[in-house]
Amino acid sequence: MATRIVAPPKKVLFYSLRILARPLNSVPDQPDGGLQENPIHDRSPSSSTAAPLPSPPIDITDPGRLFSAVPTAKLINSATNLHAVAVGPVVDLGIRVMNSRMIMGTGLTRAAVIGVVRRTFYEQFCGGEDTVEAAATVRRLNEAGLRGMLDYAVEDAEDNPSCDRNLDAFLQTVESTKTLPQGHVSFLIVKISAICPISLLRRVADLLRWQKKDPSFHLPWMQHSFPILSDSTPLYHTAERPQPLTLDEEADLLLAQDRLRRIGSRCEEYNIPLCIDAEYTAVQPAIDFFTYSSAAEHNRHEPIIYGTLQAYLKDARERLVLMSEAARKMGIFLGVKLVRGAYMASEKKLAESLGHESPIHDSLQETHDCYNDCASFMLESIAGGSGAVVLATHNVESGQLAAMKVRDLGISEGNRLLEFAQLYGMAESFSFGLRNAGFRVSKYMPFGPVDKVMPYLLRRAEENRGLLSASALDRQLMRKELWRRLMTSFF
Repeated sequence: MATRIVAPPKKVLFYSLRILARPLNSVPDQPDGGLQENPIHDRSPSSSTAAPLPSPPIDITDPGRLFSAVPTAKLINSATNLHAVAVGPVVDLGIRVMNSRMIMGTGLTRAAVIGVVRRTFYEQFCGGEDTVEAAATVRRLNEAGLRGMLDYAVEDAEDNPSCDRNLDAFLQTVESTKTLPQGHVSFLIVKISAICPISLLRRVADLLRWQKKDPSFHLPWMQHSFPILSDSTPLYHTAERPQPLTLDEEADLLLAQDRLRRIGSRCEEYNIPLCIDAEYTAVQPAIDFFTYSSAAEHNRHEPIIYGTLQAYLKDARERLVLMSEAARKMGIFLGVKLVRGAYMASEKKLAESLGHESPIHDSLQETHDCYNDCASFMLESIAGGSGAVVLATHNVESGQLAAMKVRDLGISEGNRLLEFAQLYGMAESFSFGLRNAGFRVSKYMPFGPVDKVMPYLLRRAEENRGLLSASALDRQLMRKELWRRLMTSFF
């Protein structure tokens, strides 16, 4: 969800939005959004005689209004942490420490390292160590007009006992929402690699890729699902024909599917949608198989199960169209969380090591274009009554484009099928700007013991080192608001 933000003046920003991505500013001819391909860009300048452009729907120019619900102590703490993670050497040191044996050991050294991580990266980007602390954080978010996406941040389970423990934690997380008013929690987040052994996910992904290469390849366990792979999906992870699942592996697959079914049923009982995260491409086909098989079961009347689409992948738009076609034919709601992606460095490195082209767009602008195009497609689906979307983005231009598209399509800003989301501890000004514009806004909020959420923290650290996400804009606006409050206290 991370992109580097540079905030241009309001008029310049709005003009650039109008010429940057026409699909998000066009009303479809067909009420359901159709499946026709629209031109991605039209950079022809506006006529000099055109009517004056209205203001952008999302205002992020007034720090006093944006941070009105944030206590000064919290604002100081956030500004301090964001400045720290914006310093390259600090982030490099943090990554080395979190990857070191010190954090996996015992004794005083481990306790000291955990303490430092907890007060810096963890405190900024995570909502607590257990469901009690997470619920308290959700309450604070709601006081500020935001909602929480609860993510018990575990992944890459090695065996069934680990998966069963994680299942219990996910079910406990759903149960914990009873202590909160209805609507405070917008989604439960689950990673399939937390409830299915990672080795089995790799095996299933290989078999699905080989079936794409050879449609005659029979998979007896394959349930009906939305399309998982497209013609443009790279298949280089599976270089040779894999062996079928053994009887034990098939039994483990059924166990994993039952874990997801139990979580989905509990979420449906508590009226909390379940969003399944995307992961790295080596296992993503298996994750999509789990996700959309479950969606076919739960999404007949409303969107309960949401999948995640990573717009930095070159095949993202094509797969979205295929999924939408299939869902419409089956009479099922398609729920999608749209993100840019969080495994860029590892994906490029793996593809290069195997002698293949990266599955990720060749430029950041191409990723922006794909994200905006997919967002437009899903907003048109909402207008046609056949889809639901979480627009997970830190990019202000993407947010402004989507907001204008919502207005052009006549979708209510508070429509329950549309949610904006940003990571907890990041893009705060953007979240509050969206809130002020009337949109439903959530913060993706990982929680759990520090050592268990380490993979998530490492990705956030890498993100801040590379792109700084929205922290540059946040730091600037937070400084202005803190200075304003200081001056107000003296005069």
